[in-house]
Amino acid sequence: MKQRSISALRSRGRARNWTAIGLTFSAGLASCLIFAVVPYPTPADAQSIRAQAYLTQQRIPRNLSERSLIRFVRGHRARGLIESDEPPIAERYWHASLVVAFNRSIDDVEFHVLYYDVEADSRRFVEDMTTMVQDRTQRTYLQRIRLRRPAFKPSRDMEMVITVRRREAGSLRFSLIGEELQRSGEVDFTDELEQ
Repeated sequence: MKQRSISALRSRGRARNWTAIGLTFSAGLASCLIFAVVPYPTPADAQSIRAQAYLTQQRIPRNLSERSLIRFVRGHRARGLIESDEPPIAERYWHASLVVAFNRSIDDVEFHVLYYDVEADSRRFVEDMTTMVQDRTQRTYLQRIRLRRPAFKPSRDMEMVITVRRREAGSLRFSLIGEELQRSGEVDFTDELEQ
């Protein structure tokens, strides 16, 4: 009797082992199927890229560290860009320094800065500025910008949108301050040759 009970226990143990092996195999197969169907998240998806943009018209000191540069432009940021006053009104421009600080390296060869006119609650595309990246591990970029007439107009609210791989990473709203082109309202129909 003892032999039968021992052999019965052994057969039950073997059945349990086969059940455990079958369950383990099924779980492994199910996990393989799940990972085959669900795409792995890419680094860009796992942690999205965010950017902070700053505009300043102040002269930026040389030899600043990345942290010092960001601290400087935060303290001297321009919410409204003032137009240059040298050339005639139709040829004037707005110049500034743009600092873009990403939360991590963008790991791409370029990023775009898109300008929109957001006057009257509508978003009208104005210009695209492509910035080529030399060091893919860099996180902060400093660039001089010049916004020229007639694409950019004075007394307008603007939005700057930073995109990486066609995904919006950050934005900044600012206004353009400048002199509008004045028209006299008088029309002269005399022929200059008659005089």
